[in-house]
Amino acid sequence: MNKTNHGSFIWYELMTTDSTAAAKFYGAVIGWKISDHADPQAGGMDYRMIGRSDGGNAGGVFQLRQEELVHGARPTWLGYLHVPNVDDAIKAIEADGGKSMMPAMDLPVGRIAMVTDPMGTPFYVMAPVPPPGKREARSDVFDVAAKQRVRWNELASPDLARAKAFYSTHFGFEFKEAMPMGAMGDYCFIDHDGVRLGAIMQEPEPTPKAAWLFYFGVDSIAAAKKAILAGGGSVLRGPHEVPGGEWIIVATDPQGARFGVVGPQGE
Repeated sequence: MNKTNHGSFIWYELMTTDSTAAAKFYGAVIGWKISDHADPQAGGMDYRMIGRSDGGNAGGVFQLRQEELVHGARPTWLGYLHVPNVDDAIKAIEADGGKSMMPAMDLPVGRIAMVTDPMGTPFYVMAPVPPPGKREARSDVFDVAAKQRVRWNELASPDLARAKAFYSTHFGFEFKEAMPMGAMGDYCFIDHDGVRLGAIMQEPEPTPKAAWLFYFGVDSIAAAKKAILAGGGSVLRGPHEVPGGEWIIVATDPQGARFGVVGPQGE
């Protein structure tokens, strides 16, 4: 895990009930290479790295255990946001109406904790440990233009104003522009560290659990759609064109985790 600026998305993780099936599905849809067995250094957990074609990592896959399923955990994608100090971040988040979902823990790559925002949206906070000899290294799992990486981070929140205030306060998100969407309200773009990393909007319909939606870069939306359906996933929205000429799909994988893909229309 690399060092980067406070408030940046520095890692993404798929929590799933079947890591082997997820590896096959996302390999076909996005082109990732995910191991067919757990990382031997994962301390007994079934944790697998998501490999990109360029040799880098796109994130990790964690197989949910029975004890977590009993307590309500379900397949989902989660993002990690950089903080200078995890314990300080937890205290500030709790004081602002958020909750701690998992106690802080130390890993070889850094200290992490799972929290929620005041509306119940889960995510991780992390103070990463730079790789040996690379103190100025930066995470590259998010890139606005690269394939096989997250290109857009989107949150449909039950309380738009509260969400904007929360993420601005704790992670330095700025909201300089918005795109009106009629009855759906404003699509409020997130600017951070000179990069437009995504958007927050009002959730149009109440949902049991709000969650961040991550859009992965692909070579062809048409090919991705075919792979999603062939692999047992479901297309929820799209394909449709977005400003800038690219296309998107929102889908669920066979285990029920929601995700997006973005790229050229393709054939």
